[in-house]
Amino acid sequence: MNDLDFSACPVPEEQQPINEYQALKESCLFRSSQGTLSEYIQALAWIWIPSWVVVAPVAAASFPPAKLPVQFFLSAFTGVSFVLSLGVLRLYLGWKYVRDRLDRPVVEYEESGWYDGQTWTKPPDILTRDRLVASFGIDPVLKRLSRTFSVLGLSIVAGVVGWLIA
Repeated sequence: MNDLDFSACPVPEEQQPINEYQALKESCLFRSSQGTLSEYIQALAWIWIPSWVVVAPVAAASFPPAKLPVQFFLSAFTGVSFVLSLGVLRLYLGWKYVRDRLDRPVVEYEESGWYDGQTWTKPPDILTRDRLVASFGIDPVLKRLSRTFSVLGLSIVAGVVGWLIA
């Protein structure tokens, strides 16, 4: 990776797709989505468990747990699953954005502000490297996040079905 020539690259370092990938990979929540399954589940738990603190009182105000425990649990569980879905959506969109920038042959960038957008065509060796990183570094994460969306969607549907039965 160090033998590639970046001297002709006019893109500021922080806007180069490979550097955006590195920054995303090193950030706390995004890093865990690339880690082992236990690290990933633990990171999701850090969103899911505190969400109960916010969602449970709202559910309790609507459905008193002493009188309507099933409705309380199902509404709180659906709310918490929705909050977790927002966190997973943030992860997915962040990874997808960087993956798309790595995959494109042309890099769009700004030299000093939003008003002076420029483009730079990647040389073949950099494009190949970026596409390999996208395929092997990001695609597995996007698949994991898609599966998580599926599980969350099923849990929300199960909560709705449980609500209708209860």
